[in-house]
Amino acid sequence: MDNANRSQHVHFVGIGGTLMGSLAQLAKQAGLRVTGSDQAVYPPMSDQLAAAGITYAEGFDPDHFNPAPDLVVLGNAGLPRGHPAVEYVLEQNLPYTSGAQWLGDTILRDRWVLAVAGTHGKTTTASMLAWILRYAGLNPGYLIGGAPLNLGASADLGESPFFVVEADEYDCSYFDRRSKFVHYRPRTLVINNLEYDHADIFEDLHAIQTQFHNLLRTVPANGLVLAPINTPSVQGVLDRGLWSQLAYVSTAASTPNTPTSAPQPAEQELWGWESLPGRAFRVLLNNKDQGTVNWGLTGVHNRMNALNAIAAARHAGVPVGVGIQAMSEFQGVKRRMEVIFEHPNFTLYDDFAHHPTAIASTVQGLRSDLAELSVAERGAPQIVAVIEPRTHTMSLGTLKEDLITCPTGADRALWFKGANIKWDLDGVVARCPVPSQLFTSLELLVSEIVQIAEMALNENKPVHVVIMSNGAFGGIYKTLSARLNELVSTAE
Repeated sequence: MDNANRSQHVHFVGIGGTLMGSLAQLAKQAGLRVTGSDQAVYPPMSDQLAAAGITYAEGFDPDHFNPAPDLVVLGNAGLPRGHPAVEYVLEQNLPYTSGAQWLGDTILRDRWVLAVAGTHGKTTTASMLAWILRYAGLNPGYLIGGAPLNLGASADLGESPFFVVEADEYDCSYFDRRSKFVHYRPRTLVINNLEYDHADIFEDLHAIQTQFHNLLRTVPANGLVLAPINTPSVQGVLDRGLWSQLAYVSTAASTPNTPTSAPQPAEQELWGWESLPGRAFRVLLNNKDQGTVNWGLTGVHNRMNALNAIAAARHAGVPVGVGIQAMSEFQGVKRRMEVIFEHPNFTLYDDFAHHPTAIASTVQGLRSDLAELSVAERGAPQIVAVIEPRTHTMSLGTLKEDLITCPTGADRALWFKGANIKWDLDGVVARCPVPSQLFTSLELLVSEIVQIAEMALNENKPVHVVIMSNGAFGGIYKTLSARLNELVSTAE
């Protein structure tokens, strides 16, 4: 960033959001004068903004723009035409831009951008990649839509040419309907996967594929695209045009001395893995052993995330062995199978899974992990999936048929129907292949989970409860923690 811009006053409207709050932190680190406003700002973003010394106002009063900022950065969440802040900016002819464009033009312009895109796993993979680069001493910048435990913050300007960004396909703002990631111009691009999502802005999967096609058009010829092999939705994008290097990542475990997937051209790199006892796995490159990751994460999806991160870091010059060492020390991301209560026989997890495929992957990953445990004395651990369909896509009922079978790996499912669900969630619950209950009261849901915990403790039978939502879920996490601690205290 040139010195002429360092005294610039930038005001972020919607500063409480994950992206906007992180952008504000980057702007502050870059030496800009930063202010912001939002209807309400909650932890963890309120804590991060306070730690960064960023002041903000609640609400959208015109006085918040006095004195007039040099630039207004408008978020895309809840800021349509007709919103008082948007209308004021337009009426006063204040310079404005979207968050994604500001990031691309101001922060990423002269950086080696490593972008992580896809329907699922963006936050975790980007966190892994940023951690590998930091572990290797490269001091990267990064912007991640979550709280990586190894990194300590969701955004950092960094001190090297490298910048890791979570590349979202959602649109930029009310005036720029393109996907955010077209502003990022990556040199290293990870496409984790691709499914239909965001039904509020995309008509079908083809519409999303078109945005990914536009993203591929921004990657230079000496850049690298990492993609899952044998995945029609992603291959369809690649077939529309690819001007960069390509490497594939296997979507399933291999067995020793056999190909990890379908044959690929001799010059095409293929990353895969081999399962080992416990949670460990061996990293393979063109079916050759590169080393072993020993870590605490569960699920096939996280092994794919790790392979993508190791391969992307290698493109930036990090030896594979260093990437493997870094992954063995990766602690995870808040709200990604985060243990929020643990006691003998009962464990409660918080997970961000909000799409049917992500829900299924989370449950199956836990099931596979628990299968490694010795259960001879007490029987197989029970898994209870607690699901809140909350996203815009879910509120429209677009994926309701896929929801029916997503908790198949669990022994029981508890569904919560919030006010945003206007369609027949009752029908989904009735057709779910595992025993299921529907709740419309958070109080009753909390009581049911506490009762499950009480039975697990009394009967000495292990139970694992996974709460899956991409929102605050009405504060259920704090309420449950308090009730469970009370239960344990009473029992003792």
